[in-house]
Amino acid sequence: MTSDTPEPLSPVSRTALSVARVRAYESARPDALFVDPYAAAFVEAAGVEPAGSRPSPSALAKGLVVHGILRTRFYDDRLLAAAADGAEQVVLLAAGLDTRAYRLDWPAGTQVFELDLEPVLAFKQKVLDGLGAEPAGRRTALPADLLDPHWPEHLLAAGFDPSRRSAWLAEGLLVYFTPEEAAGLFTAVATLAALGSRLLLEKGRDVSLTPHDPALAHITALWRGGLGPDTHHWLDRHGWTAEITALDQVADDYGRPLSAPSTGGFIDAVRRHTAG
Repeated sequence: MTSDTPEPLSPVSRTALSVARVRAYESARPDALFVDPYAAAFVEAAGVEPAGSRPSPSALAKGLVVHGILRTRFYDDRLLAAAADGAEQVVLLAAGLDTRAYRLDWPAGTQVFELDLEPVLAFKQKVLDGLGAEPAGRRTALPADLLDPHWPEHLLAAGFDPSRRSAWLAEGLLVYFTPEEAAGLFTAVATLAALGSRLLLEKGRDVSLTPHDPALAHITALWRGGLGPDTHHWLDRHGWTAEITALDQVADDYGRPLSAPSTGGFIDAVRRHTAG
């Protein structure tokens, strides 16, 4: 990292730069599925490869880029739909360099909470301030370690109201958690999510089957698998109704059909009842 960051980012936090690079790459396309006007600035401020450079040609790298592009648009659409349906609070877990608070057209009154480690939020804020960026609605950036059991207390202190419906996003997060850590995180989320709240995340998979790619080892070596293929079943057992949308379907819906079938997908879970 360059001197633009007040503290060094952790290896997991640095993956946010790879995601920002993918968003910048897509935003430059004439037929972009979304436009993130800030992504390239994060990449440039960090001193990594130019945002317009092409991704690695390996099958795994191409798959991750396509997945990242599709999931960005999918989550954009689902979060806005949840907000339009009455979820006035949006919580971005491990928000990284997410700029949805700035680039999406939120319904009036929507409050966006961004939770991440202090160095990540500080770097993001410095870049955004340098661009003169202003959030589209109400935004609260909250330094928090999601492995610290006290993070829900910090969210409540920041103004989150657990009696009101909310929408939660765990984008690209769970794969970096152990099964126990992932279960602890979502158990905490369940204590804060009112009935009718939504939770968005990736479909679980077995990371032990990930193809080896030396160029991406700095990322894949950090993967712990989260709740794995049981993710949606775990949610169903703990008070949520989980619906999976296959990556192939998402790709077709957005006019970007995949070149080969995929087992990936996304989960949209609704809080229906308390677990027990």
